[in-house]
Amino acid sequence: MSPHRLPDGDVASTATPPVALVHDWLTGMRGGERCLEVFADLLPDAPILTLVHEPGSVSERIERHSVRTSALSRLPWLRRHYRKLLPFFPYVTAGLPGDEYAALVSLSHCAAKAVQKRPGARHICYCFTPARYLWDHADTYLDPTRASWPVRLAARSFLPELRAWDRAAAKHVDRFIAISHYVAERIRRLYGRDSEVIYPPVDTERFTIAKGEAVGSHYLMVTALAPYKGVDLAIETFNRLGKPLVIIGRGQHERRLKALAGPTIEFRGWESDDAVARAYSTARAFLLPCEEDFGITPLESMASGRPVIALGLGGACETVVAGRTGSFFGEPTVDSLADAVLRMERDHNSYDPKVLRERAWEFDVANFRRNIEGVLRDERLI
Repeated sequence: MSPHRLPDGDVASTATPPVALVHDWLTGMRGGERCLEVFADLLPDAPILTLVHEPGSVSERIERHSVRTSALSRLPWLRRHYRKLLPFFPYVTAGLPGDEYAALVSLSHCAAKAVQKRPGARHICYCFTPARYLWDHADTYLDPTRASWPVRLAARSFLPELRAWDRAAAKHVDRFIAISHYVAERIRRLYGRDSEVIYPPVDTERFTIAKGEAVGSHYLMVTALAPYKGVDLAIETFNRLGKPLVIIGRGQHERRLKALAGPTIEFRGWESDDAVARAYSTARAFLLPCEEDFGITPLESMASGRPVIALGLGGACETVVAGRTGSFFGEPTVDSLADAVLRMERDHNSYDPKVLRERAWEFDVANFRRNIEGVLRDERLI
C-alpha cells in the first residue's frame, strides 16, 4: 500500500493508520453492503467503523475486516432498536475513532459521513443519499398511520437539530461521490456541494435468464419493508387486481403491511441469494413503486431477463429504458399502477430477455470496481 499523502504534501507518519472505511451499520446484506464489499476488497487492511454490527449478518468479504463499533453495538438491548435512536446518533457517531486515521472513506446514507477526522486528513464519501427521514421524506416516516403521536411530537422537536448536524457533517467531507445524478442533485440542493457520479454495482453473474416455460404469472418486489418503499401501494393495487404478488424482504412495517394484504400476496421474508435469483427469473415483471435514489433491484431483474414497472421518478429514470427494459407509471396511486400492470399483462412477451440482460451489464460490478479503484488511486490510498 502506498503511503497516504496529506494535503501539504507530507507523508503521513507510519504510526498513523492510513485509512479506515466507515459504514452506517452492518446488520444485513443490501445494496449498500454490496458496495462496501468492493471497497473492502480494494482496501484489505482497512478497519470498518460502524454504529452497529450484528456478527454474521454480512458477507465474509466484510466480516474478515476488523470492525470497530459505537456504544450502541456493545449494548444488545440498544442494538436491536438502533433505528429508534436517531436523535442520539450525533453523540454515538462522535465516539467512533475516525480521528485515528490519515484518511476516511465513508459509505453513508445517514451517520457515516459525520465521523470526526483528524486535522489534515482526507474524507471521501460515497453518498447513497442525504438521509431521507431527515429531509424530503420526513413527512412519510411521520405519517399518523405509521407513527404514534408521541413519536411524531418527539421527532418534530429533534428534526431542526438533526438537520443542522447533517449539514455540518457534509461540510467536513472533502470529496462527495453520488450513486446517481438524482442523488447528486439532492446533495447540491441540501448540502450546497458538488459531487461526481459512480453508479452502484450489479453482480450480473448471480442472475440467469429462465427458460420461457419457467416464467410464472406472479409479480415481484425485493425490498425492505420501510415507509417510503411503496409496498402499501403495491398491496392495495394487487388486492384490487387479484393478481399474485411475491414480496421478499423484512422491515419495521411488516406487521402492518401483512394486515393489508389479501390472499394473492405472499410475504417470504429475507431469502438466500440463490432463492432471490430464482424469484427474479421466474417473475412476470418486477415492481418498483417508489422514488428510489438509484435502485439496484430493477437492474437485478433486468439481469434475469425480466422487465420492470417503475414509478417514473428518481434513479429508475437513469436505469430503466421505457419500451425496452420496462415501463413507467406516472403517479403513486392505485389507478396509475394498476394501469401499468394491465399494460404489462398485454406486452410482457414483447420484452427481449437478452436486451434486458445487456442493459444490466452496463452497471456490472466490474465497472464499479474499476471506477472506485480509480478514485482510490487518485487519492493515493492504494
